[in-house]
Amino acid sequence: MWPTEPNKHTEKGFGISVLVCSECGVGHSWIEQPIFFVDFEGSIASGILEYGVVTVVGGQVIETATRLCAPTGQVREEDIAVHGLRETLLSGHPAFAADWDFFAGLRERGPLAAHYAGAENSLLKSVWPYPRSSPDFVRPGAQATEWGPWIDSARIYAQLYPQLESGRLEAVVAACGLQSQLDQWAEERCPPARRHYHAALYDALAGAALLTSLAREPAVAGMTVMQLLALSTLDGEKRDAMQQGNLF
Repeated sequence: MWPTEPNKHTEKGFGISVLVCSECGVGHSWIEQPIFFVDFEGSIASGILEYGVVTVVGGQVIETATRLCAPTGQVREEDIAVHGLRETLLSGHPAFAADWDFFAGLRERGPLAAHYAGAENSLLKSVWPYPRSSPDFVRPGAQATEWGPWIDSARIYAQLYPQLESGRLEAVVAACGLQSQLDQWAEERCPPARRHYHAALYDALAGAALLTSLAREPAVAGMTVMQLLALSTLDGEKRDAMQQGNLF
C-alpha cells in the first residue's frame, strides 16, 4: 500500500527528474543487484553494540544476519532507554571489529543501504575508515575504497513521497501499510527479545520492507543502481553528477 495513489509512470512521474537513458548506468535494474540493508545500535562513545544486515535481491529478502557486540566504551543510560542493551547483556560477545571480513565482503558484493544512512556510515567508519577495494556503483567498471555512497531509504521516500508527514522509520512503514509484513518477517528472523524498533535486525528489516516495496512500483523498479543512489541524496548538484557518472 502506498501513502497515496502512485503517480503516472514517467521519468518525472514522482515530481523529480530522473534520467532514464542508457548513458546513466549499466542498464540493469537495481533489483537484480544484491543490496545490503544495515542497521546499528550503539554510538561513537559506546561502539557498535548490535548489528542487523538484510540481503535484498530481486525485490525479496534473501538472508539476514545479526549479533550483539561487546562495548568499546561507556554505554549511557539515555542510550539504554532507547535500544535496551545493557553491558551485562553484551559481555562475552566479541567486539564489532571482529567482523571485518563479513562487512568488507558485503561491500565487495553490492552497495550498502540504511534509513538515514549518515548515522550508519559514521559508525562504520569509526571502526574501519575504509573497506577493501570494491565496485564503484557511481562509475560502472571502476573501483572505490569508500563504504558509500549508500542507498538511503529515508531520502528516497522523502523525494518520491513528499506528502509523508514524517521520515521516521516507523512512521514511513506505517504510512505505506507495511507493518504487518515487517512483523511477520520479525517473527521468522529476529531474536524473540529484539522484535521491536531500535533493535538492529528489526530496523534493518523495516528498511528492507521499504526497499522491496519500491521494487513493486514499475517507475522505480526499472531504475539502475546509480539512479537509486542519486535519489539517495537531497543535494541536487551531487544527484546530477551521480546520474552522469562523474561524481569524482
